[in-house]
Amino acid sequence: MTSRRLAALFIAGLAIIVFGVWLSSERHLERTTTAGQLVLPGMEQALNSITEVTLTKGDATHTTLKKGATDWVVDERGYPADSGKVRKLLLDLASLNVVEEKTRTPANFPQLGVEDVSSPKATGTRIDAKGAGKTYSLIVGKSSGASSGYVRVGGSMQSLLAAPSLTVDADPKRWLDHTLLDVAQDRVKDFTIKPATGPTYSASRPSKDKTDFTVADIPKGRELSNPTAADPIAGSLAGLTLDDAQRAPTTAPDPKSLSHATFHTFDGMAVDVSGRKDGTRTLISVAATSTDKTADAQAQALAARTQGWEFEIPAYKYDAIFRPLEDLLQKPPEPAKKAAKAAGSAKKSKASPPTAEAK
Repeated sequence: MTSRRLAALFIAGLAIIVFGVWLSSERHLERTTTAGQLVLPGMEQALNSITEVTLTKGDATHTTLKKGATDWVVDERGYPADSGKVRKLLLDLASLNVVEEKTRTPANFPQLGVEDVSSPKATGTRIDAKGAGKTYSLIVGKSSGASSGYVRVGGSMQSLLAAPSLTVDADPKRWLDHTLLDVAQDRVKDFTIKPATGPTYSASRPSKDKTDFTVADIPKGRELSNPTAADPIAGSLAGLTLDDAQRAPTTAPDPKSLSHATFHTFDGMAVDVSGRKDGTRTLISVAATSTDKTADAQAQALAARTQGWEFEIPAYKYDAIFRPLEDLLQKPPEPAKKAAKAAGSAKKSKASPPTAEAK
């Protein structure tokens, strides 16, 4: 064997050793994650600089949260976000710590829900928090009990079990500020209801001391099912929350399809609620005014928040506001002929001889 060939073999062997040392060091660096270590180091110090958060799923569902001058906004709706909920998400991300390392094999990522959300079959949610020239990215997968869950930092091959457990949703309506109206029943002086179908009626009380509302426009020969029948309508605006929000339509809906309800309070505020149904959705728009300084600030704040918007509310809440008059009344007695016929049928049935099978 020539000296030239020996030298070539020596160099090749040395290269293999160097490559092996380098590969070993790289693997070591990639697996230096230890229990208790922050999953997103540096994010805690950068919290106040974060101005945008996006949440994305494999099925293309996504939400973009943008920080305004004072509060957060759901960009897909252009409507205020629940800033407290956004803040909690950021704090949870910043404090997220490693419990233990999990798989680095991409084929196993779906078992934990941490595969890339570029796949339409991906079950996890990717979060990107942007601010101060840096983006903190995390794929949130399945939970592992109440206190921890599986995650993977964007761009990393290492999946992790981390705490606290994160619950995230990429549906924009889940991030809206759901507060809508809160007019307590004891403030309501009177109201008028005009359902899309059925007669208009009104109810009132002379003072707060009288709890029950007197209903006007009751048809002749009919009466309320009980003295408190109309009271729940007066309380239908208390703690009213929205499910979703959208810009009011530029084309006015058919007036015949609309329901209306107007409420007046003892302190001078008037709240007008218009409602319509769109398929399975129940939608309302709200207008507020005031004739007294006592309620002026609330009326102005309510008008500023609701003007130009249409809100989806739960169907049972919608029905409680626009309750038809018939629902408040006792059922009318059956006509005499119909009652007599029903009684005769029952008597005949009782007197009929048993059938052959019965014998």
